[in-house]
Parts: sequence; C-alpha cells; structure tokens
Amino acid sequence: ENPALSHMMAASFGEAAACLVRVPTEVIKAKMQTDPLHASSLPKTFQLVLSETHGSPLSKFTGGLYRGYGITLMREIPFAMIQFPMYEALKKYWADHLQDGVPVNPVQAAACGSFSGGVAAGLTTPLDVIKTRLMLGADKDGRLYQSVGDVVRRTSQEGLGVFFSGIQPRVMWISIGGFVFFGAYEGFKSALSPI
Repeated sequence: ENPALSHMMAASFGEAAACLVRVPTEVIKAKMQTDPLHASSLPKTFQLVLSETHGSPLSKFTGGLYRGYGITLMREIPFAMIQFPMYEALKKYWADHLQDGVPVNPVQAAACGSFSGGVAAGLTTPLDVIKTRLMLGADKDGRLYQSVGDVVRRTSQEGLGVFFSGIQPRVMWISIGGFVFFGAYEGFKSALSPI
C-alpha cells in the first residue's frame, strides 16, 4: 500500500481524461491568438484547425484539434505526479508535526496546494514551452514543427533559457489556482462529509 503511488496514478488518469477536452480548446485559443487574419471567429477557427491534416494519422479525422495531446500529457502527468503526492505529504507533515495529529483545515490545505502547485509548475515549465510551441504548429517564421524532437532541437538553438520562458507567471497563476482549488476542495469535502 503506497499512497503516493495511488495519488500519482489517479492524477495521471484524471489528467488524460481532462486533456480530451482541454487540448482542442487550447488549440483553438492559440490559433485565434496567433492568427487573427484567418482565425477571426470561432467557426472560422474551428474550420481552419479541422483542415490542418499534417502530423499524426489521426489528424485525417480530427484535423489539428488534438495536435499536442501527447505532449500535453507529457506535461500534465509529470505535473500531477509532483503536485498531488507533495500536497498529500505536506498535509500529513503539517498535521503530524505541527498540530499533534490534528488534520489541517481548508486554509492550511490551500497553502499546501499552493506550494505544491508552484513547485510542480516551475519544474514542468520546459514541458509547457515545448507543448505550447508544438500546439502552435509552426515557429515564428511559419516553418512547421515535425515532432517533439524538432521542437526541442529548434528551441534549444535559441538558448536553454528559452525553455523557462514564462516561468514566473506560470508559477504565480498555478500557485494562486492551487490555493483556491485545494482550499475549496477541502472546505467542501469537510462541509459535505456528513452526506
């Protein structure tokens, strides 16, 4: 019986399912943000993305909607495997060592979620950079990316620091989001536990 392994596996399966919705949404959003000339409305953008059939054999059916699904999983699963076990371990440590076995309250759990989310966000930023570039489909000069390896190779030519582009806002928003999510989760779990 290994609670950390259980948390990692459950988080991984949950992320895989959530990405079935998250990835197409991100692809559409990114296209609208980076190609306003051709992607000026949601219907036009959806048609444009569906017409993008380069890449995987599946793209013949789904267009570019799931471009980046694999790399998104490669970002989300390590993120979840860091965040959830760390969150649970921090709650346990806080309860056992700082409160004589009294479980943490929702605000304390929120702090644990904020910290664990921030650490996970920082450590997975390079994967986020790769995922974002792959989902855009092409570099700033319009050259199509061929694979994850191609994205890594071309990005590394810009300098290794590029892999940490956006780390500050990523850590900040995920830390804030972790505080809100885990605080609300633990608060409602406590409030609803008699049900």
